[in-house]
Amino acid sequence: MTLDTRTTVPAPRSGRWVDDHDPEDVARWEATGRRTAQRNLWLSIFAEFLGFSVWQLWTIVTPSLNSAGFALTADQMFWLIAVPNLVGATLRFPYTFAVPKFGGRNWTIVSALLLIVPCVGLAVVVQDPGTPFWLMVLVAATAGVGGGNFASSMANISFFYPEREKGAALGLNAAGGNLGVAVVQLVIPIVVVVGGGLALDRAGLVVIPLAVLAAVLAWRYMDNLSTARADLAGYAAAVRNKHTWIVSFLYIGTFGSFIGYAGVFPTLIKQEFPQVSFTWGFLGLPQVPLTLAFLGALVGSMARPTGGKLADRTSGATMSIAAYGVMALGALGAIASLSAGTFAGFFASFLVLFVASGVGNGAVYRMIPAIFRAGIDPATAPEDLVLAKRKAAACIGIAAGIGAYGGFIVPRVFAASIKDTGSLQPALVGFIAFYAVCAVVTFAVYKVGRAQRFAGARI
Repeated sequence: MTLDTRTTVPAPRSGRWVDDHDPEDVARWEATGRRTAQRNLWLSIFAEFLGFSVWQLWTIVTPSLNSAGFALTADQMFWLIAVPNLVGATLRFPYTFAVPKFGGRNWTIVSALLLIVPCVGLAVVVQDPGTPFWLMVLVAATAGVGGGNFASSMANISFFYPEREKGAALGLNAAGGNLGVAVVQLVIPIVVVVGGGLALDRAGLVVIPLAVLAAVLAWRYMDNLSTARADLAGYAAAVRNKHTWIVSFLYIGTFGSFIGYAGVFPTLIKQEFPQVSFTWGFLGLPQVPLTLAFLGALVGSMARPTGGKLADRTSGATMSIAAYGVMALGALGAIASLSAGTFAGFFASFLVLFVASGVGNGAVYRMIPAIFRAGIDPATAPEDLVLAKRKAAACIGIAAGIGAYGGFIVPRVFAASIKDTGSLQPALVGFIAFYAVCAVVTFAVYKVGRAQRFAGARI
């Protein structure tokens, strides 16, 4: 195999398949592997960023539908927000195995081009207020393909990096994708009103050229690794381990809250505080509305790496319990603010929820390798350590999929609360109770019983 002097990595064979990428070989990693991995990482982040953006398009379009002539009930709005999350969470499971099957580069091309489908669909249905609701739900469901991108992107990047640098790379990849939620909620309200009127179809159309660009960049510069293999045995072992399901439950409380609250936040603000509005007047665009909802997703995304770092210094279990406690306080603040009718308190309380959920995301993920590695002596049982790493990797994929179902649960709980009581407060009380359960489970399993079950390991 010849040397590609432009990239200083072994030139791939036809189809950009690389046969000799070995990230655990330190010398080769420093000479050629790191550059290969970094190039693929940044392009993967871009594609995943677009995936998250498309996944959450309906969260920012839905609050404006009635202003465009539609007559949707609150329950129908929450269905349009929830369905993409349901589909996206489900797709994360098959997407995990797409990279070993088709190649990371190839699947990035396919998954980027698939984003065009929900964008075109959205652009068509929002132009006609007479569009049947079932058709709108069907089109919204196609946005779920963007949610699946997270799983394939994380799986792909994990094959490029050595164990000693994998955590940082995956954390960066995840944070870059999560930022797509904030960006779409910031940019789309501007795009749909610039030039006058309310052109909701632009919300989908503006993403299409970016999706094509992501596919072209992946085709030109990304690589497939022939060493990427689906670890079905490790996946099966993780499925049989009870801690996979415990952690997945806990991840619903953190990532599920993040993606669920990010989805409903624009609608909640418009519904509960319709008199509150902001504009981009300082940019010379006085008619362009500014939704502050994007700040929630932004601070939640930025807090995720911090959660991992704090968990490294203390423990994942400790930081997770703290995160659940702060999330409960945030929900209490939202209840109090609703009773007082204060937007500032409501908004600040939700920012607390977002920050705590982001910290919790990083903390729960930090727990996973520690849980499966606990009690293993690498010197005497190296084969057990290898199996532990395989199970941990599989657990991360499973938890990512199950946790994302929170993006469906949260909107539907709010919808039921509004329908039955006309208020958000019962839903928030329910979330507080759920966070209390998560904290108790974490404490009972990974703190109190740690010495007996995990040989004193710091989980």
